[in-house]
Amino acid sequence: MKRKNVLEKNNFRTLIEADGTERIQDRLNVTDVFLGCEEHLTLEGLHRLLKEKGYDYEPEFVRQCMNRMVDLGFAQKKQFEGRPILYEHRHLGRHHDHLICTKCGKIVEFANEDMERLQLQIAAENGFHMLQHRMEIYGLCHTCLAKRRPLMPLGMAKPGEQVVIREMAGGWTARSRLTDMGLRLGSVVEIISNTGQGRIILGRDCIRLAIGRGFAQKIMVSLSEKSRETTCDEEP
Repeated sequence: MKRKNVLEKNNFRTLIEADGTERIQDRLNVTDVFLGCEEHLTLEGLHRLLKEKGYDYEPEFVRQCMNRMVDLGFAQKKQFEGRPILYEHRHLGRHHDHLICTKCGKIVEFANEDMERLQLQIAAENGFHMLQHRMEIYGLCHTCLAKRRPLMPLGMAKPGEQVVIREMAGGWTARSRLTDMGLRLGSVVEIISNTGQGRIILGRDCIRLAIGRGFAQKIMVSLSEKSRETTCDEEP
């Protein structure tokens, strides 16, 4: 990998020298630190690494360097949901997708040849010639999942999760209210929306339900072990 980075750095030098770019060595220093990291970096994170290496470049200069690396195909900009812009090394001839933990922000790269073939097949079946694509899977990494309590208030569940209602605080009145909504202990619901404020939107069979945050805190749930698909037949 180190030899490959040296070749890429030399390739980058050739291209920017041909452009008549100023501060060639400074730009190569930024390139060297970036290529040596092989992580998804914010501009602030890269600036920190440069300082650790003894380079005190102004943030705007670092931004210009990274944008030039993107233009010339040595880096890619990534904008994951809820995250600042990240930069990653663009390896020629290699494609990968991403798993993103919504709790700690960990990003895992993966490649799957079967998935790549299936995407080409789907595109062809629909009359498309695929030029590029990206896949981002959001969820919880193994470490964050292990830290979660077996039971948690419904208000802590994340969008996209399916949870099982296990316990209900608040006595008979609260249970009756839950029943009126078509829910009971053992019901599996999907979290459609939970912004941390206002009502939580749940999916149950083919119905969406809105539950107040205070009431949701009385409903104790656990993650469903199996994903459950719902098929909603349209009215004729």
